[in-house]
Amino acid sequence: MTVLFCNGQLADAGALSAALVNYGHFTSLQVRSGAVQGWALHLQRLQQGTRELFGVELDCVQVVAWLRQALQQLDAADASVRITVFSRQFDFRQPLRAVPVDVLVAIAAPASIPAIARSVLPLPYQRELAHIKHVGTFPLFQLRRQALQRGFDDALFVDAQGRISEGTTWNLAFWDGTQVCWPQASALRGSTERLLMDGLAALGQLQHHADVHVPTLARCNGAVAFNATGIWPLAAIGEQRLEQSEVLLVRLQSALAQTPWLPL
Repeated sequence: MTVLFCNGQLADAGALSAALVNYGHFTSLQVRSGAVQGWALHLQRLQQGTRELFGVELDCVQVVAWLRQALQQLDAADASVRITVFSRQFDFRQPLRAVPVDVLVAIAAPASIPAIARSVLPLPYQRELAHIKHVGTFPLFQLRRQALQRGFDDALFVDAQGRISEGTTWNLAFWDGTQVCWPQASALRGSTERLLMDGLAALGQLQHHADVHVPTLARCNGAVAFNATGIWPLAAIGEQRLEQSEVLLVRLQSALAQTPWLPL
């Protein structure tokens, strides 16, 4: 069961109805033994989104205090957390009116995605305002549904130029047998992606950014997907099989292990 807190208090119907306006942004993370990987990156994401969507500064010290309070109140040392920034006073008829922001903290059971190989279907889609983790998630889930209907495990987005960008709720990396390749098409760049890049650099692993097109996937030996809940190999993208995804998986698992879990 998910428990919701708004500005440090158990969320009531008023707070939740305001969140349905669908204007806001969020970050998702895992807490283990009261610690988080890459917490500074999550705060940066929240601060950036608040500036762009509401034109104000987010009180990150207060956000941390509310998150700690919520975890302590539920006695949850391990948890899945979603922090959403919205405003109960936002009015779509007057979107330029200055309003204070509200913070919705959702606490649920800890989650992890098993490292089971999955097949994904390339579909044309470009995320709107891709640099913001906004709450407009309808097309992501609808495209995932379409992929499942066609016998795949998830959808992979391809932009108007034919470049692979990201999955529905995850990023990905490719392997050519020597280097890790990060697709550079416009996408929501997750905190896990940043941690993996830094970890690979610490391990001395060669990596680079490049445009990746579906017709050129034959040059890739493997691919791995990831988000805050885990890392998993991709068995196939469309009709293209990926035989060495497990090799890349091991490298990325080692890279992520370079980032310590720091107490909140």
